[in-house]
Amino acid sequence: MPAPPPDARTCLATATTVARCGDDGVVLRVLPDEPFPRVRASRFFMLRREDGSMPLVPRPFSIYRQHGAELEFLIKVMGQGSRALAALRAGDRLRVTGPLGNGWPALAPVANEPWVMLAGGIGSAPFFMGIEQALAGMDGKPPCRPADLALLYGAARKGLLYDIDAFRQLGVRTWTATDDGSDGYRGNVLGLLESLQQRGELPPKVRLLACGPERMLEAVERFALARGLACWLSLESLMGCGVGICNACPVPTRADGPLAAWSNAKCCVEGPVFSCTEIALAH
Repeated sequence: MPAPPPDARTCLATATTVARCGDDGVVLRVLPDEPFPRVRASRFFMLRREDGSMPLVPRPFSIYRQHGAELEFLIKVMGQGSRALAALRAGDRLRVTGPLGNGWPALAPVANEPWVMLAGGIGSAPFFMGIEQALAGMDGKPPCRPADLALLYGAARKGLLYDIDAFRQLGVRTWTATDDGSDGYRGNVLGLLESLQQRGELPPKVRLLACGPERMLEAVERFALARGLACWLSLESLMGCGVGICNACPVPTRADGPLAAWSNAKCCVEGPVFSCTEIALAH
């Protein structure tokens, strides 16, 4: 059975800033007591306040950015746990456990097949560092050019396109889609992708990375499989422990895929990033 990653550990950290982001989000920056090496994009940490103001079960969040020894997390304020984290003040203490799970594959240039990142709402969190790392080069492979990457960011409305200006400043092609048409294409990211392909701004053959709500990921999975596109999904599953003990984050595996020996994979240790050849979200 899969085990927690060997580089994961738990330590206390100090909140340094909590900045509002979008209509209902915050960017939480923390300084761990023990610095972490550079973290691969789309890996995650379990976060919990130490003062008893949130449930004992920690909450999982993708690493958003790293600034030296400090870690940043993009948090959508939804329930008791995220509200407690958003209410942190500079100097407050919390516990961080990570880095957990696996991240995006190495984003090396592929001739005539750009990497297209599909983000839905708070699902943009694992893409900022993903873009940074792709432009810098990963795992000893050549760096991507800005033209090798594209970000398609969708949300219900403009105010839920979290930190969109910071993404645009990364220098890669960036398009937005909103359900109400308040920013960019009116519709969802798959509709936007098809529109860009029809206009020739993106080719028919692309390599997809997606993170967002489950229904969005199911649609992306169907889209990729129907067109024979390489595709990786970063899941936003609920988790209890983050290290494979509680079995609270099962993901159905594909019967003809590399994980078929078990009917379910553990999102926390075998994910959160899976290839569409490994799992079967859409039924």
